[in-house]
Amino acid sequence: MQHFIGLIPPEGFKEKVIHFQKKWSENTITEVVEPHVTLKAQGGLTPDRHWLNEVRETCRKLKPFRIQLGAPAFFGDDVLYLSVRSDKLYGLHKQMVQVAAPTREQIDAYFELDHFVPHLTLAKTSHGLSKQDLVDMAAAADKEFRPFPAFEVDQIRVYEEKLPNTYSKLVDLSLG
Repeated sequence: MQHFIGLIPPEGFKEKVIHFQKKWSENTITEVVEPHVTLKAQGGLTPDRHWLNEVRETCRKLKPFRIQLGAPAFFGDDVLYLSVRSDKLYGLHKQMVQVAAPTREQIDAYFELDHFVPHLTLAKTSHGLSKQDLVDMAAAADKEFRPFPAFEVDQIRVYEEKLPNTYSKLVDLSLG
């Protein structure tokens, strides 16, 4: 059983993203996991959850902060996402990596620490969309979501894998 940690946008924006994704395909990422900003990928978040209490404690020591969503961008040709800006997000990411203590190989495989790119995934070719669909979707997303919202982060969500490659909420942890 795998885990990862994310930040959830406000309900209204989350629903807007889901509606947008469904315009492009009924087989979208929302069947895999709800819209979220990835904070900490799977590496080091072991099935025994020995890390969860330390994640909870780290959250208690943090104050809520704001993140700003931005223009669509790509990881290669196969992943479309909305960019995310927040200085505090990088520090929180580093703390979560320290808590999880992934191997160097896991850090590299999941693009963490110096390679961390905060993002909210909109679609992937692995979810049944073509590369051209993603290009078209990026142009539509730029119009649909502009002006790009900012929102307050006052909790994080820990996800667990329920079915292969399908994640749902394990627990929400409040900041502060």
